[in-house]
Amino acid sequence: MDTKSVSSPTPNRPASTGTAASTGPAGAAGRATGPATPPARIALVGVHGFGTHHLRNLERLSSQGLVDLVAVADPNPPAPGALPATTAVHANLDELLAGEHRPDVIIVATPIQTHAPLALSVLASQADLYLEKPPVASMSDFLRLQEAAAKAGRSVQIGFQSLGSHALAALEKLAGGDAAEELPGIGTLKGISATGRWVRDRAYYKRSRWAGKRSLDGVDVVDGVATNPLAHAIATALRIAGAREAADLVSVDTDLYRANDIEADDTSVIRMRTINGLPITCALTLCATESVEPYVTLHGTEGTAIFHYTEDRVTVRTEAGETAHTFGRDDLTENLLQHLSHGTPLLSPLDHSGAFMKVVEAIRTAEAPALIPTECVNWVGTGEQAHAVIPNIEDILERATRAHATFSELGLPWALPVTAGAEALFSPDVDANADASNNSAAVLRSGSTLEPDLSPRPYLHPVTTQAGVVVTDHLPSDHVWHLGAGFALQDVNGSNFWGGRSYRRTTGRYVDLKDHGRIETASISREKDHTTLDLSWLAADGELVLKESRSLSRTPLDARTWRLDIQTRLTAVVDVSLGSPGSHGAAGSGYGGFFWRLPVCTAPRVFSSTAEGEPSVHGSVAPWLAWTGEFDGGPATLVFGAPLESADPWFVRCSGYPAVGSALAWDTAVELAAGDSITRTNTVWISDGTLDAAEIEDLVGSVRM
Repeated sequence: MDTKSVSSPTPNRPASTGTAASTGPAGAAGRATGPATPPARIALVGVHGFGTHHLRNLERLSSQGLVDLVAVADPNPPAPGALPATTAVHANLDELLAGEHRPDVIIVATPIQTHAPLALSVLASQADLYLEKPPVASMSDFLRLQEAAAKAGRSVQIGFQSLGSHALAALEKLAGGDAAEELPGIGTLKGISATGRWVRDRAYYKRSRWAGKRSLDGVDVVDGVATNPLAHAIATALRIAGAREAADLVSVDTDLYRANDIEADDTSVIRMRTINGLPITCALTLCATESVEPYVTLHGTEGTAIFHYTEDRVTVRTEAGETAHTFGRDDLTENLLQHLSHGTPLLSPLDHSGAFMKVVEAIRTAEAPALIPTECVNWVGTGEQAHAVIPNIEDILERATRAHATFSELGLPWALPVTAGAEALFSPDVDANADASNNSAAVLRSGSTLEPDLSPRPYLHPVTTQAGVVVTDHLPSDHVWHLGAGFALQDVNGSNFWGGRSYRRTTGRYVDLKDHGRIETASISREKDHTTLDLSWLAADGELVLKESRSLSRTPLDARTWRLDIQTRLTAVVDVSLGSPGSHGAAGSGYGGFFWRLPVCTAPRVFSSTAEGEPSVHGSVAPWLAWTGEFDGGPATLVFGAPLESADPWFVRCSGYPAVGSALAWDTAVELAAGDSITRTNTVWISDGTLDAAEIEDLVGSVRM
């Protein structure tokens, strides 16, 4: 078992009333757990690893007269003095069961692959069971265990200690759209995420034969980041979402990787969706820069609630401010004893691990984790204390959880390529006489699998220079709905085709609404350097409001520069109003139309033919606007040509995040009657190195003469 960070229970805390039904009949042990009655007879299988936590906890309970540790079993005996003098020591469970110990409860804290056979033996002995997480390593073993528990009429508590937190009751209220006594509400729940960033060194994976294994001697182990060390993150998120049984999840997607020399995963995204359509995304790694306490986040329309489950601490952030509260916790062993004596519902019963086991099964049956290339991993420290660090992993996990996206969907350089919805924009150059230096590239993404509140739509990413420098970004953590290079509007007849929150004049602020539309690809036609898309704009209610013809052309100019021409023609299917936050009264926020999200770069410079710097170029009208900077891969220059059809203002962000747009509806909505069309043609010159104003004027002039 992995060493867990758990909160210590408050001594003599009243038992939680809970909501879970027991696996076996209440009062199966036929005892009360008060000082006037005999203590519960406990046996512990596995005294090392996490078994040491149980030993300390049992010592605490024994001092209160609640338990008597009658026997332990472990092939490696505990250190002298580690046990009460009256505790019998055995080499294995079979020997323990053969003794005359008559345990009421047996705790199993052993390697994962031994859980199933040991748990079945315990249930056959007519003792009740406390089984450490994960319950077992496969769904078939889980079903066998459920059947055995029901047949024996015994109770089984699973050792997800975080499920004893009193914070869960408050979080379940928040998830239901209500405020809790200690915490303000967060509005309607949109999704749940879990983030885990821990550090594990080489020695961690050499502590036992089963560490980091997917199987051992033909037996499933599945000792990965999501199933063992950070399993609580998934189990806690599922509990808050109300997903207890396997049937409560309609899908489980896995994206598994390893930086260490192991079989199992150490860096993964697990994405689930409940039967109610709620997305749950867990982004987890053991290759962080430093270990931080893991947390589960509830994303609501009016705020977020962040649960640091190892500390029982919840922080709610809304526009009104921040509220934090630290809750108590019930000990799961005490809860099991209260269940047996008084019928108190179990906090982590076996049957409520079904959804978690569906995740385990998805990981077990997935393709083996992909090895992250060595050039994408930094090693910190020496020898057995060295640990892997994936650069920028903190931001990567944030992007994954905010967008409910896998590492592959983020397009990370070390991740597996997506298998659908992304393809080269232009056909490969097969001309033997073609310029070999023309290595410019652009990937067209359909966006069809994006979450609804990102306004799914097609876009370009990555777009590169001739030398391969990437000059677009998508799904960034600051605005996950920013999608590479494309065309989108925040308001079309009240539907948001931009993503994120909507600015409304009636409220004078951004509000979180279920008003998101989507842009779907009806057809694609391709030539060597030209692609045409026929697109359908579907409003939030599914109504077709616009048809779009979007053409994209590539023109190589020289060894360092190529030109991308993007023309879009919108035709109204019904009478439409094309608006922006600016047209709703948000001064200076008239974004919408052509938009290019850049990656973060150093030494950025943004300027036009008439102005220099973000404050001056933002909102200005100029024939071109340029961006230079030192990108990851080298220096590059982007020159954006204003649309030929209209003198639209430039929308520019540099200090907060890097982006350039040509604003179709800067401060006034564009009205189109059914059947009418509007066209915008934008040109982008993409160049390696840094171009000066004279060079830029030459480029722009060559097209516009």
